[in-house]
Amino acid sequence: MVAQRYARRPRELRALETALAVLETEISYGATPLAEAFDSVAQRTDPLVSGLFGYARDELATGTGITAADAWQKAIDTFVPDSALQGEDVGVLRVLGPVLGGSGCEDQVRHIRLTVEHLKATRIRAEEEALKNVRLWQYLGFLGGIAIVLVIL
Repeated sequence: MVAQRYARRPRELRALETALAVLETEISYGATPLAEAFDSVAQRTDPLVSGLFGYARDELATGTGITAADAWQKAIDTFVPDSALQGEDVGVLRVLGPVLGGSGCEDQVRHIRLTVEHLKATRIRAEEEALKNVRLWQYLGFLGGIAIVLVIL
């Protein structure tokens, strides 16, 4: 399970990069309202990360007057426990929140691009970690299984 988590994190980060590129397109070229943009991203992206955008859409759709930044933060809080993302990854996503819906299109696009660049750097480090640790944890799991079988016998 630990090995799977190490292997899943780079895939999630790559999927987030793609999803944020879609969000950037929705905001810059489509001038789409954020709730609709989140919905579009949730429908068009990898299921690994579509939940994040679906949660943000749902928060904005409640009609309680919640800001896009608050909806984004709540979506992150709901999404992260079931993901393989770590504190560094979550921090990068949280920085984007206050900009969403709180500034002009150009500023939002600039911040989304900056977030994508940060996620790329984080993904590269995550891939290096995965290369080192996935095989180690797989071997430990296998050897632990053998040890249990030997103890039972």
